[in-house]
Amino acid sequence: MVFSSLEFVFIFIPIFFLIYYITPAKFRNWILFFGSLSFYAVGAIKQPQYMILFMVSLIVDWACGVLMERYPKYKKGILVFGILYHLGWLFYYKYAGFVFKELGRVIPGLSVNLSPLLPIGISFYTFQGISYIIDVYRGTVKADHSLLRVGTYISMFEQLIAGPIVTYSDVQKEMSHRSIRCKEVLKGMGVFVIGLGLKVLLANQVGGLWTDMATIGYESISTPLAWMGIIAFTFQIYFDFFGYSLMAVGLGKMMGFAIPKNFDHPYTSLTMTEFWRRWHITLGSWFREYVYISVGGNRKGTWKTIRNLLLVWALTGIWHGAGYNFLLWGLSIFVLIILEKYLIGNFLNKHPFVGHVYMIVLIPLSWLLFVVEDMQQLAVYFTRLFPFFGESMWGLEELDYLRHLGMYWPFLLAGVVFSMKWPYRLLQRIKSKVLICFILLVIFGASVYCMYKGFNDPFLYFRF
Repeated sequence: MVFSSLEFVFIFIPIFFLIYYITPAKFRNWILFFGSLSFYAVGAIKQPQYMILFMVSLIVDWACGVLMERYPKYKKGILVFGILYHLGWLFYYKYAGFVFKELGRVIPGLSVNLSPLLPIGISFYTFQGISYIIDVYRGTVKADHSLLRVGTYISMFEQLIAGPIVTYSDVQKEMSHRSIRCKEVLKGMGVFVIGLGLKVLLANQVGGLWTDMATIGYESISTPLAWMGIIAFTFQIYFDFFGYSLMAVGLGKMMGFAIPKNFDHPYTSLTMTEFWRRWHITLGSWFREYVYISVGGNRKGTWKTIRNLLLVWALTGIWHGAGYNFLLWGLSIFVLIILEKYLIGNFLNKHPFVGHVYMIVLIPLSWLLFVVEDMQQLAVYFTRLFPFFGESMWGLEELDYLRHLGMYWPFLLAGVVFSMKWPYRLLQRIKSKVLICFILLVIFGASVYCMYKGFNDPFLYFRF
């Protein structure tokens, strides 16, 4: 079940919130916990072992916290066990198949066919579980002896599948006491609808252009169309993930939680460093808090700072997927951030026009490394973007880019507009409640129509 589905919007949400609101406050964690488990169970209905794995993970996180508090002499060993437990399952499901495949190429006779289906949300609930265990170890939060509260924190359906990554300190107070205010509920509904619109009406539609690139074949497209295609994916991944995060924040408000925002208009950044402070904010915060600072951060000199940044970005790339392209993507971001930190960052910040041009070129190129997993196909696409080595800039079909531009220009234009801050600021300044309701009803109605007609795709970040 995904947020942008008729089943979720018209069945799960009405039933869950009806029960949630009529239930006395002291029992709402039970409703949220079982509602979240039901939500996860629907997604894992064909793989019940993933539901068992998820439940066991909740118990391990709770038990590690309690045991570290009860037996402080052994808390480091308990911490290591909890982290290895999570990373072990993550490695098995996400990376083992790739590792054994690559080992088989260099070790004669080694043949291990291992390709388990990735459990839903494992990358996200793994990081939340690890953050809880580490925070208890550090004393940042006290171990919660309530399995219900810890289980509810990890399993909250609004952020379980694709984030935002929430630490226990973010929601600890609301876990014990939260109030439901009509104003916040209505605001949450509005945020949910806007996120739904960005996903269904923009991300899915502009993503059709990127899908066309694979259908045609990278070697057969013209240079202008190649640039249009990767720009389309640039908008697709942003509005897909931004839309999901807004829906999660909106659902959180409706339940009395303040889920942290995950995006801050990253495509308006002047540098790649700034971009990654604004994109997937909770993931960046997680790596900064639990990896970068843990290995020394920037406190031990230039070379160790560079080493620590290299570790963070290598792990960030690997976290997104098992493939050389993800590692290459992470390392390319690392190189750009180092160049900005020590050479060109100040110049770009002082000259906004140059900074924007710099990012307009680099953002789509970085996403190309991210999305094309086959290294040979990646090389082919780069030759279409930069036909400097004897390749023609034109594709098999004459003026192919004009035909696709005629089909997709409204969505590309909308991508540019809604990447900026002013549309959202304009919406916030509207004082008329009638006008706001009308705008939201139009967005909701159009989104429902597209979902009904099947103009919908799974969220891109579900695969990570």
